[in-house]
Amino acid sequence: MNDQIKDFRSYREQMNERLLAADNKVIKRIFNLDTNTFTDGALSAKVKEMLGLATSMVLRCDDCIKYHLEKCMEQGVNKEELMEIFAVANLVGGTIVIPHTRRALEYWELLEKE
Repeated sequence: MNDQIKDFRSYREQMNERLLAADNKVIKRIFNLDTNTFTDGALSAKVKEMLGLATSMVLRCDDCIKYHLEKCMEQGVNKEELMEIFAVANLVGGTIVIPHTRRALEYWELLEKE
C-alpha cells in the first residue's frame, strides 16, 4: 500500500477514535448523520459519493476529497465518471479548484494502483 494512502487512513482512523472517545453527543450524532447520509435511498450510495466528492472539491477540503475518492472507488466510479465530477466541481467552484483537482487525480491514480 502506498505510504500516502496508508498515512491518510491511519491518521483519519486514529483521530476519529479520539473524537468519538470524548463521548460528545453532538459529535457522535454528526458522525452518525454522515454515515447514514451516504447509504442507498432515493439516490444510490454511488451517486451520493459522487456528490460528496464534487462538493468537497468546491469547498476545497483535501481530506474530504481523499475520503470521497476512496468511497467513489469502492462504489465503482470509473475514470470517465471521475473526470465529469472534476468538470462539474471546477465549473461550480471556479479555477481555485484546479489545484485540488490535480491532487485528487494524483490520489485517484494511487488508489488505482492499490
